[in-house]
Amino acid sequence: MKIALVVLDGVQALDVAGPLDVFAEANLFLPEEDRYDITLVGGRPDNVVCSSGITFNVHCDYLHFDSDSDLLLVAGGPRFPDYQPEAGFSAWLQQRALGSKRFGAVCNGVFLLAHAGLLAGREITTHWDHAERLSNQFPGSTVRPDKIFVRDGNLFTCGGVTAGIDLCLALVAEDWGHELAMKVAKRLIVYIRRDGGQSQYSPYLAVGPDEDSLVAKVLKYVTDHISAALTIEDIADAVGVSRRTFSRAFAKHAHVTPSVFVDQVRIDFARKLLEETDIPLKTVAFRCGFNTATQMRMIFSRQLSTTPKLYRERFRADDVPRIAAPAAL
Repeated sequence: MKIALVVLDGVQALDVAGPLDVFAEANLFLPEEDRYDITLVGGRPDNVVCSSGITFNVHCDYLHFDSDSDLLLVAGGPRFPDYQPEAGFSAWLQQRALGSKRFGAVCNGVFLLAHAGLLAGREITTHWDHAERLSNQFPGSTVRPDKIFVRDGNLFTCGGVTAGIDLCLALVAEDWGHELAMKVAKRLIVYIRRDGGQSQYSPYLAVGPDEDSLVAKVLKYVTDHISAALTIEDIADAVGVSRRTFSRAFAKHAHVTPSVFVDQVRIDFARKLLEETDIPLKTVAFRCGFNTATQMRMIFSRQLSTTPKLYRERFRADDVPRIAAPAAL
């Protein structure tokens, strides 16, 4: 499977290394004929200089790369929102993207796709700090700043830096199944996918691409009833299976028990409230479905090795606009 990773001077190192490591780890589990074959395509021959000062050797420059790919991915970097690419590069990028089965960008590499005229009418995302500018500069697109990554047909975009890992894990899952993506995620010691807003550090495993799967149905029901006192019987009835069948099937596909999964989703919602609102901890616990603030603190400590209070102090981003505390997820 051929991948072209486009890297220009000023690229963020993790926007390159993250995807490379995901595909390299996947190759360890794949037969030789199915492995990812990655070409680093630079703006000039030999190497590119990252924003951090380190260099990556590239296989060729874009002027000498004229092959179609299974995936063309553009890495981002701090300077790209202000970058005005040469007309020749934008024309090349448009041609190569349209000739690829799938294409996309990591972080603000999406600006390069936009300059190439590839995003009109498409739903996209980028780092939250650049989302408003992207939307204003290219109003023909629908920007989703609340998403870790967005798929629109054969177009894939994602948020900042390590979100490139989330995106590439999703691509591996699409290519070879959820189980292989899980293996790669475990080897890299990262979560298989972080659903929801970029401000979340979601602790639960991905539900996979099938929205009609058992895990996806459970996730929807739990998030829709996040403040309720949910039982296994309630959830099993909601998804239309017996409790015995439900517990066994759910654990098989989600790799955690239903009760642990519910706790993880509650913690995930609590994180968002702690990061984006000033409501008291008792209110956070109530809205997330915990019996008491003490119970929330115990589960928080067990899963995240910190307390809700310390989490708020550490992760509440004062430079992100506050939102009103939601009544439901």
